[in-house]
Amino acid sequence: MGAPVTRIFRSPSAYVQGRHVIDNIGEHAQTDGSRAVIIADPAVRGIVGDSIRSGLEATGLTTDFVDFGGTCTDSGIDRAAEEAEGADLVVGAGGGRTLDTAKAVAARHDTRMVTVPTIASTDAPTSSLSVVYTEEGEFEELRFHGVHPDLVLVDTAVIAAAPIRFFRSGIADAIATRFEAETAIEAGAENVFGGQSTRAARAIARECFRTVEAHGESALAAVERDAVTKNVESVVEAATLLSGIGFESGGLAAAHAVHDGLTRIEPTHDATHGEKVNIGTLTQLVLEGRDIEEFHDIVDLSLDLNLSVTLAQIGLTDPSDEQLRTIAEAACQPQETIHNEPFDVSPEAVREALVTADELARQRRNTREPG
Repeated sequence: MGAPVTRIFRSPSAYVQGRHVIDNIGEHAQTDGSRAVIIADPAVRGIVGDSIRSGLEATGLTTDFVDFGGTCTDSGIDRAAEEAEGADLVVGAGGGRTLDTAKAVAARHDTRMVTVPTIASTDAPTSSLSVVYTEEGEFEELRFHGVHPDLVLVDTAVIAAAPIRFFRSGIADAIATRFEAETAIEAGAENVFGGQSTRAARAIARECFRTVEAHGESALAAVERDAVTKNVESVVEAATLLSGIGFESGGLAAAHAVHDGLTRIEPTHDATHGEKVNIGTLTQLVLEGRDIEEFHDIVDLSLDLNLSVTLAQIGLTDPSDEQLRTIAEAACQPQETIHNEPFDVSPEAVREALVTADELARQRRNTREPG
């Protein structure tokens, strides 16, 4: 008999989603103590700062704001942690990098943590890790904290009012969840928690994909008008909760490793996380030798949702051999999740899959465009 298998499934303690739920943050946070620190950039503070502050102060907490510096870096975490000294609650409000900074600060001080995403661009709000970047904006590492947010509070009215590009980015990140989790599970790879995945994690990853496939187009049409429909609620849940649980408890594979490699190239720095991840998903499909029909299905879905499918769309109009080598070598670093693939992966194989996916996606897009 082989060694016993340990299956691990973890998640945030509480998830609350709905229109205007931010007004009741104090009720849902359920924290003891006297002081809360709210980490947010000035723009986000102008959108939700008053609601968060008044909701927390209604429970007897004092509140202080800490300005987010723009990206999740070691220096930014250090500065925010210094200002949060003595806090009983850390609240992160904003996009993924703000929330990742807040999670790192809360972990350092061993305090309760609330994430309040104001965009549905990634699955960062629910995860127990922070994606840390260099000062130049390149991916540096995944920093595992071992604890999840105590509360994820998602106000869908705020999400729907944000620029639609972020909503699309979250959908792209959610699409990757299914393919990476399925690959990692079938390969017997460990998930983020160092254990095997549960049947629940696999089911969640698949439901995440089914939800954005079925409801993504309608949800995008609603968000174009700042509307909150049932389809918007469904897709926000998929991109935030289902995707977050799916990738952590299910596992990651090539798509996010390719994303990490793409961050090493300066022209991609203006592309969102999800836009780069979608290129990673298509690259993973080629790397794994998936049927062309399945590849075309994901390209078609991406085009229907106006997601990036070619390197030119994320800033690499005519990548040099040196740039492609840099991307591929970074994607294959020893700590990267690409090694959860069920076969050995080399930088050369990644480079070839990347350029092949780019060409196949370009061809498919051209067949769908008039003229």
